[in-house]
Amino acid sequence: MIFDYNSTRPKLILAEYGRNVQNMVDYICTLTDKEERNRLAQVVIDMMGVLNPHLRDVSDFKHKLWDHLYIISDFKIDVDSPYPIPTKENVHHKPEILNYPNHQIRFKHYGFTVEEMIRKAKAIPNDEAKAKMTLGIANFMKMAYMTWNKDSVSDEQILSDLTALSGGELRLPADTTLTKVDFKTPPPGNRIKSNNTGGSSNNNQSYSGQKKNNNNNNNHKKSPSGKRPMNNNNMNRKNNYQK
Repeated sequence: MIFDYNSTRPKLILAEYGRNVQNMVDYICTLTDKEERNRLAQVVIDMMGVLNPHLRDVSDFKHKLWDHLYIISDFKIDVDSPYPIPTKENVHHKPEILNYPNHQIRFKHYGFTVEEMIRKAKAIPNDEAKAKMTLGIANFMKMAYMTWNKDSVSDEQILSDLTALSGGELRLPADTTLTKVDFKTPPPGNRIKSNNTGGSSNNNQSYSGQKKNNNNNNNHKKSPSGKRPMNNNNMNRKNNYQK
């Protein structure tokens, strides 16, 4: 017995239309009468529109179906289309190669942005503005460095790297104190609940505590005669005993 599996069948070019549409298009390609091919092609186009009603929302719905008909036939069908006939090169065109940035970064933990900032700071003619820009770049370098090394980042190291990257043109005094950067992460398991959840839980706890206190007060309250009040169970037991 020979089993017919999908893995042994020819590959579907557009699987959303199914195997039957693929077989009908292949049959149309084998016909010799062009009028018959045109008639059956129109039938297949109508069926494709019924099988995929979501394509009706696409602009130029019929044009899309005719393009899919040629794609299903692997561009071998010969029928009279009311639209321009697509070609394999236009449909399966290769995308253009993207030009990825390939910068030679000297200190990768600072990134290429720092080098661009240094280049622009070197071109500032005003000395006061250049000094402020240099200090801002140094603070940014320290922040960028702290994302990679949170243990030991000294200001002297940042100032030395700034001088090296700028070719000695951007310098800061040796006693410059950069902005302190602290990375504090909350300990695991220490989560703060929202106000709504916390408020409801507190209300429930206070209500349950108040109810418990009321029950205790009722149990310890004495009758005017000085004796504890007798509950219903004790009354029933006493009546049964007397009977």
